[in-house]
Amino acid sequence: MCTKNIKISDAELEVMRILWREDQALSLSDIRTELSEKMGWETSTIATFLRRLQKKGAVSVQEKEVHYYMPNITKEEYTALKKRSLIDKLYDGSTKNFVAALCQAGELTEADIDELKMYFRMGDKDK
Repeated sequence: MCTKNIKISDAELEVMRILWREDQALSLSDIRTELSEKMGWETSTIATFLRRLQKKGAVSVQEKEVHYYMPNITKEEYTALKKRSLIDKLYDGSTKNFVAALCQAGELTEADIDELKMYFRMGDKDK
């Protein structure tokens, strides 16, 4: 499955998070239980998001006594896609510039920086 063209809205992402977390086919009823409470969404709203996700190729439907929905893209695949898209869009494809921007903006604490240094040092030993 080509994941490059899948664009998931913030609302649709709430549905995907449930599917990723549960790691099994879920019915609309299963999904609705959580999202009605968390987001206050009606069944029709959730069904619309599921149809959109199916049309985009992000989920597939298993038809049994009711429809069951499964993700076609993993959380890791989607995260990598969004990360790459953000870096390409805002930092001309430069991961170094992205990290530098985080450091310059004060987004990383000294402890974060020290932890990253240790991470990269440990990675060098594996080579």
